[in-house]
Amino acid sequence: MLDNAPHILVVDDDTRLLSLLRKYLMDNKYRVSTAGTADMARSKMSGFDFDLIVLDRMMPGEDGLEMAKTVRTGSDFNRDIPILMLTAMGESSDRIDGLEGGVDDYLTKPFEPRELLLRIDAILRRAKIEKIEELSFGDFTFNTEKGELLRSGAIINLTSGESLLLKSLASTPGVPISRDNLSLTSGNQGRAVDVQITRLRRKIEEDPKLPRYLQTVRGEGYVLWVD
Repeated sequence: MLDNAPHILVVDDDTRLLSLLRKYLMDNKYRVSTAGTADMARSKMSGFDFDLIVLDRMMPGEDGLEMAKTVRTGSDFNRDIPILMLTAMGESSDRIDGLEGGVDDYLTKPFEPRELLLRIDAILRRAKIEKIEELSFGDFTFNTEKGELLRSGAIINLTSGESLLLKSLASTPGVPISRDNLSLTSGNQGRAVDVQITRLRRKIEEDPKLPRYLQTVRGEGYVLWVD
């Protein structure tokens, strides 16, 4: 396992689930720490830097929603840690409560481990996008914060779908991203990703049929190559 792999804190009072999630995430090349209560989680957060918290909603004592709110209103660097909430409460009002409490995403139990992994990947990619302000490739400059694409200083008009897709690809330039992950991060569902890729190529490639910047990687997805 790489020392620079994202470090995830999983918080749940179900010890069996904690063990299963720890093994699954570690098998997928993440570093993982676990905690059974909000207090234990805060203790871990005071000693380690985490890239993401996977947080159970229903816990004894302080529940996950209360913890998420206190993390977001804190005064230290932990207030910006992305949070993925797990819960058996699947009503829309419960999801809204979680999102209003500062949760970045919401996954209802029981869930498929693969979906959890995809959602974690998507959250971490969005976090990376926020850290990269500007990318250049050829005559183009893309401002990830504004979602604005310029060519030699002139604005290239993008649809919202195209802008979100380019933001997703810009989160890891030079690294292929699968269609499933692009669907989660850009809001373009399924084959709509392919349609948006085709449209983007028409706007940034000299020859869209022989793309230089926005390429297909067979069996892996799409990749944005930058200078």
